[in-house]
Amino acid sequence: MTALRLGVVGLGVISRYYLKALDRFPDVRLSAVCDLREEALAPYRGTVPCHLDHRSLLEQEDLDAVVVNVPNDDHMEVCWDVLSAGRAVCVEKPLATRFDEGLELTHLARARDAVLFTAFHRRYNDNVLSLLRTVRAMAPIESLRVRYFERIEDHVGNDRWYLDPERCGGGCVADNGPNAFDLVRLFLGDVEVDKAEIERDGDGVDRKARIALRTAAGPTATVELDWSYMSGECKDVEVRLADGTVLNADMLAGHPGFKSSLEHEYVGVLEAFVRAVREGRDTSAGGLAALRLVDASYRAERSLSPMWEGS
Repeated sequence: MTALRLGVVGLGVISRYYLKALDRFPDVRLSAVCDLREEALAPYRGTVPCHLDHRSLLEQEDLDAVVVNVPNDDHMEVCWDVLSAGRAVCVEKPLATRFDEGLELTHLARARDAVLFTAFHRRYNDNVLSLLRTVRAMAPIESLRVRYFERIEDHVGNDRWYLDPERCGGGCVADNGPNAFDLVRLFLGDVEVDKAEIERDGDGVDRKARIALRTAAGPTATVELDWSYMSGECKDVEVRLADGTVLNADMLAGHPGFKSSLEHEYVGVLEAFVRAVREGRDTSAGGLAALRLVDASYRAERSLSPMWEGS
């Protein structure tokens, strides 16, 4: 099998998990890297071609696919250029900071017959997948809860753009929300936003949120997000079945090191992306669906009164 030639644009916090996962894929070759910072490129000099601009990477390197790991507000521009060049894209969530931009990218990917894949790493979490297998063999789901709690400052490293609402797209809803919404969709399929409560800090960054979702078939879901959680991390899925059974998946269980769960999850991301590229499958729907729920959450917040009062 011919090796898939992969480029990586953006060498920030998450890129290390993609690069480590590459060791598991002998049929994928890191063929170029790009970052605006010379110090980020320094470890790769003399090993693979290095670029300070993604356009020069696309013009000069013969690539099959590109991982886009840049700040959220740059997703639209970089993905647009990669897709326009006819290369497959694996972009970190969210697909874009605005739904209309995500829609434009989806249309472009389909017009160019290029794979547009959004990386929802939590859907490859071993504990989540174990819960999913168990649930599918039991009674129907009555309700679902996804919690995603962390102190964001502990996670962003030098990537301080997360705390700029313009660059991030908002805050916890824009950035952690897509992972949580994707997990809801993994278990329940298509959902709609029913209610939303969002708390922001003085800089306009949403730090906490509770979002109620509903399905056409009846099951409901709640997504709870917190960027000011002071007790380490809490990231889990709780499923309540129609027969009253309650089941849980702790995404961090069995992965005691800080961010250590991401190591196997990004193996799953890369495996799914490479498979999609090899098969030429349209994988754009998931990223756009999550972005639509982010947009709907912000819209619902503006039109509805607070929920869970007294909770």
